Amino acid sequence: MKTQNRFLTVGVFSLIFIAITSMLLSFRSVESRWYNPEMLQTGGSLFQQNCASCHGANAEGTLEWKKTDSNGNYPPPPLNGTAHAWHHDISVLKNTIQEGGVKLGGTMPPFKDKLSTSDIEAVIAYFQSKWPDRLYQQWDTRNQGSNLPTIDIKTES
Repeated sequence: MKTQNRFLTVGVFSLIFIAITSMLLSFRSVESRWYNPEMLQTGGSLFQQNCASCHGANAEGTLEWKKTDSNGNYPPPPLNGTAHAWHHDISVLKNTIQEGGVKLGGTMPPFKDKLSTSDIEAVIAYFQSKWPDRLYQQWDTRNQGSNLPTIDIKTES
């Protein structure tokens, strides 16, 4: 009985340690990026409502995203850092979401009448949160000086 309690205690503490470590690592990544945790929460919800049905729940996209379908259209690409989205600066990403992907050979509808600019920025923050740190840093370095959205940080008076 004592041995079982020790294993249970060690197991519980291990799970707590893993959860805290994971949270801290996640926070560290968000801190070094242009967005904040609130944007991720909003963006995640908006992404699930508007984008996940085509781009996948985890922004994984379609496996054969480089090949056109039987209608000659490109299927939804991954947005999780495994495709070309990370090559584009924030203005291109925003414009693509606002205007849709038809002009680019895809079928994505425009979201300019459905999502506000801040909603679109939150969606971008969400899928960028799926990018590994190394890839995000490449994107950030490549886009130095691009017009990243400003985050309103509320301070107590």
